[in-house]
Amino acid sequence: MISALILAAALGLIILGMPVAFAIGIAGSSYFLLPSVFLPESTAVQRIVAASQSFPLLAVPLFILLGNLMNSAGITPRLVALATTVAGWMRGGLAQSTLILSALMGGISGSAVADAAMQARILGNPMIQQGYSRGFTAAILSVGGLITATLPPSLGLILYGYLGEVSIGRLFIAGVVPGVLLTIVLMVTTWMVAVKRDYQPINDRYPTLREVGQEFCKSFWAVMFPVWLLVGIRFGYFTPSEAGAFAVAYALIVGFFIHRQMTIAGCIDAMMKSINDIGMIMLIILFSGTFGYVITFERVPQSIAEVALTTLSDPTVLLFVIAGFLLVLGMLVEATVLVMLLTPILVPVVTAAGVDPVHFGLVMMTLVTFGGMTPPFGVSMFAVCGILNCSYKDYSIELIPLALAVLLLVAIMILFPEIVLFLPNWLM
Repeated sequence: MISALILAAALGLIILGMPVAFAIGIAGSSYFLLPSVFLPESTAVQRIVAASQSFPLLAVPLFILLGNLMNSAGITPRLVALATTVAGWMRGGLAQSTLILSALMGGISGSAVADAAMQARILGNPMIQQGYSRGFTAAILSVGGLITATLPPSLGLILYGYLGEVSIGRLFIAGVVPGVLLTIVLMVTTWMVAVKRDYQPINDRYPTLREVGQEFCKSFWAVMFPVWLLVGIRFGYFTPSEAGAFAVAYALIVGFFIHRQMTIAGCIDAMMKSINDIGMIMLIILFSGTFGYVITFERVPQSIAEVALTTLSDPTVLLFVIAGFLLVLGMLVEATVLVMLLTPILVPVVTAAGVDPVHFGLVMMTLVTFGGMTPPFGVSMFAVCGILNCSYKDYSIELIPLALAVLLLVAIMILFPEIVLFLPNWLM
């Protein structure tokens, strides 16, 4: 009961507009002030400090910095050109290109919101000028960012792995197949919408191998980065945290010496943006240390597991119930916050039920990230609609077929866990 009140207090403060870090910190620390709690108040401070003492957590600031260095390194425009060449011949060619670009960016940016906002600025107005409705343009650009939640190096998967004590390397590898399938499902849905509305290709013919090869060579260093990242982790050349350091050094070398587009001023600007992002996320992580300790101390995961396993003996049914719960919460609360609050609770529950935590991690991250693209409080929705001056009503209507496609894929992932697990089981 006390844990439920603390969780409700945290969510209530967030809904009232308090910064997320302080809402979590106040709710968690208030536990130690209760008369019935015998632990000293200093425990709250100790748990905040303890949360910072983690080597795997170094991956978070490094990959955030990588995402901000990407544009300065000249990587983004090359990927746009490659995506347009590969997908421009399809019906709804420009919309299809945004999905290909999301798949290419997924292995670099690591952030769904950053990916969606970047694409809205680059491709939003050209899509509208080509006759795409403003609502559909906003919806496809927003949902395209969902691909980033599964393809490595997803920041959400790093946080999930850290908080749930799950192998981040296995999570990275497991995200490849769902990311590719999500791209295909969204492209098929986009093609169906394009045929119905007569959205035309941007190229009147298939690309030649020479054209694709030329664009691939221009963007080679960007496209190959996630491949080298996975190979390095798989063969033990570096841990996920060390991969973040490798990625930053890689972006600097590509920007300064290969593409020769990065300047000192651009590098400093990327670092300043990263400081703001890192400060916000790390503060949430540190304060969530107290909250997570309270949840564990009160034996909430064990209690939920006992109830869940008593009423829901089938792991698949349990996953569907949790998925529905995550989908609803994802519509109300930002994905990073949900990962912080729920991972310590849900991972022991699903593990006790016999569900692989890597499998659950991909399902969870897909759903909570997708919640950020849905009304009423989706962060990606707000970002894209604000950039494109699109009404939330038009966005919500156009989102429906894309949302159905995403939920269908999640259901398939739940029913057939080998789709997620066969690659990490094979490679690791």
